[in-house]
Amino acid sequence: MDVAIVTVGDELLAGDTQDTNSTWLCGQLTERGVRVRRVTTVPDEVGEIARVVNEYRAEYDAVITTGGLGPTHDDVTMEAVAAAFGREVEPHEGALAWLEEHGGYSADDLVAGTTNLPAGARMLPNEEGVAPGAVVETVYVLPGVPAEMKGMFRLVADEFSGERTYTTFLTTPQPESELIDLMVTLQETFGVSVGSYPGENVRVKVTARDPETLDDAASWLRNRIEIVDSPEVSETT
Repeated sequence: MDVAIVTVGDELLAGDTQDTNSTWLCGQLTERGVRVRRVTTVPDEVGEIARVVNEYRAEYDAVITTGGLGPTHDDVTMEAVAAAFGREVEPHEGALAWLEEHGGYSADDLVAGTTNLPAGARMLPNEEGVAPGAVVETVYVLPGVPAEMKGMFRLVADEFSGERTYTTFLTTPQPESELIDLMVTLQETFGVSVGSYPGENVRVKVTARDPETLDDAASWLRNRIEIVDSPEVSETT
């Protein structure tokens, strides 16, 4: 399963707010065996959001947007997603009913537009806040407030899955330039995916489709490079 993430907000592009949502989502999706193919940040503009959502929903199995939900002047994501599908936004009776039952709100308590969703959308309740999210075909519209986004994603997490993979990290003091030929040989010999991430040391990430191949590939590499700590192995499904 291939997914794109679209984060929405002028404050992200201005550097006023750090985007932690996409990092968290990437981790959650990777653990489920889902490949995140794009992470894109767009401004609070209907046209820009709609254009990117429309492009990505045609290319990938699902699109997740975060940010821009609510009734304020710059919360335009619902309108933009509706536009991407050629739909209108309209009051969602299920969203109002959920807020009345679980949030203690009445229609008179809510700012106009709070429960407006794209026509035909599936409502996602906001258990940590007020503004609901939505699913429109393969597009998942989540809030930008991290606690609200995480709570809402957990409601749909089981809808994201992929092929099980196994990963280990090896850390070496050797520079990346010394590892190039080894990485190529490792990939060709074992059919694994390899990434290297420089810092104080270089972390080498090896990913395989079964634990036996991972063990063989990691052992092969471990015998050919300097290791500064023990490998960490994780499984994703």
